[in-house]
Amino acid sequence: MRFPFRGLGHGIFGVYATGVFAAVSLPTLAAVAITPAIAGRRQLVRHAAATLLSLTGTRLSVSGLDHVPEDPCIVIANHSSYLDGPILSAALPPRFGFVIMREMTRVPFAHFLLRRIGSEFVERKDTHKGAADARRILHKARRQESLAFFPEGSIFDEPGLRRFHNGAFAAAVRGNLPVVPVVIRGSRDMLPAARRLPRPGRIEVIIKPALRPSGDNPVHSLREQARLSILEDLNEPDLLRHELT
Repeated sequence: MRFPFRGLGHGIFGVYATGVFAAVSLPTLAAVAITPAIAGRRQLVRHAAATLLSLTGTRLSVSGLDHVPEDPCIVIANHSSYLDGPILSAALPPRFGFVIMREMTRVPFAHFLLRRIGSEFVERKDTHKGAADARRILHKARRQESLAFFPEGSIFDEPGLRRFHNGAFAAAVRGNLPVVPVVIRGSRDMLPAARRLPRPGRIEVIIKPALRPSGDNPVHSLREQARLSILEDLNEPDLLRHELT
């Protein structure tokens, strides 16, 4: 679908997209509230995310879906925008629980929706709570549940890939699960961290081959292999390298 008002400016598009978001979100929240099975709730959210992209004329290109194993796995993706969660929901099969920073629990509707689709929230500032969150996520991994992480933790204005936290990779090792790196391109241009309204754009999702835990330090090995895999197709700088120089 082509956005009919694209030539009228980013401001009008942003207002239109915000209206579409509200129009899609409210019935989705109601449907998710009354749907008993988590698989059905995840399917509803996936459909809503795809509908949001379609109604705003945002082209979503997904390549490498065959790299997502049918068995449980851990997906990790770069994090550039608040659009990344809906983008992954639209792009991936509807069987993933998201692991998200606990700050999202302060957003009532988002918190409710994310809880209903089996998301987990992690504390970054309180060490005691963070440890409890980590134990809960490791328990899910041991039960062979598929999880999706943004291992950079937060979004920033500056383009580039930041240091990865260990949580996703520790979960993969604990559950003996493969890690599937995913590259999201275009979301930073559409809705950067400091911007309130989105701009028109195109989104590309590249799903890379799965990585398996191996070696004497499998957490470190997985983390570094996953970063390199994402950097190959991200077209943004390696900010960790800049930190070290």
